[in-house]
Amino acid sequence: MKNIWKAVCAVAMMGMVMLPVHAEEKTITMGTLTWEDLTPITGITKKVLEDSGYSVKVIEFSEWGIAYAALTKGDVQVLASQTDYAANDYWNKNKNRLEKLSPVSFGLYQGIAVPKYVGIDSVEQLNDNAEKFGGKIIGIEPGSGLMNDASKAVKDYGIKLQLLEGSTAAMTAALKSAVDRKEWVAVTVWEPSWMAQKFDLKFLKDPKGVFPPPQGYYWIGHKDFSKEYPRAREVMASVYVPISDITAINGEVKDGKTMEQAVQGWTDGHAELLKRWENIKK
Repeated sequence: MKNIWKAVCAVAMMGMVMLPVHAEEKTITMGTLTWEDLTPITGITKKVLEDSGYSVKVIEFSEWGIAYAALTKGDVQVLASQTDYAANDYWNKNKNRLEKLSPVSFGLYQGIAVPKYVGIDSVEQLNDNAEKFGGKIIGIEPGSGLMNDASKAVKDYGIKLQLLEGSTAAMTAALKSAVDRKEWVAVTVWEPSWMAQKFDLKFLKDPKGVFPPPQGYYWIGHKDFSKEYPRAREVMASVYVPISDITAINGEVKDGKTMEQAVQGWTDGHAELLKRWENIKK
């Protein structure tokens, strides 16, 4: 009986060994927002994943609420986000159903900026020079995180200039017009942005700390993504894009390249770096 029991156990163990192992899915749907900072991050990570054998589909969203809803529902599996400030409310609301995968960049800063030839350095100096600025600060889309922070700054500093709502395109046009004429202008802007580079801007100091400090970017996924896609998570964790490179990519897009061409140019120009990433993944 003892020998028979050993034989039965051996057969059972062999059967367990021969059970098929669940293979990691090779198709991933990424979410992104159609913004200057997130589009290059998404494009570069997509390329690295595809080079590692994954099929990647990208879905674009216009604002955080829709993007986070799609991620929690499973319409997309991963999303690049600034969870500390810019999208903190959405992260906190949904984080029990999500997980942070890896940091991918750092340095987002949003605030009020002026051309470097303008003779002030702090938000506190705006009121004393209101007439030179035409009594206005030129803003972007209403409801954006930057405009919410700028509205708080106007209130907290007692700024008498009017914060104008509009669009990024309208703000850019007004900024270009003022710079061409060497006029004083104050705008709401962010880094990384080709505008800060192109128009040689400086952010006004914010002694009260109304605007958030520089923010990091993270890849986040639906809960248990790391368990379901362990190798994909390792591939994504190897990717890190400096904020200055994101700015440069967007500058190339502004000069006429498509985002795909600019991202391809970046990956071609960083072949040695991608090889090191490949070693990290191994």
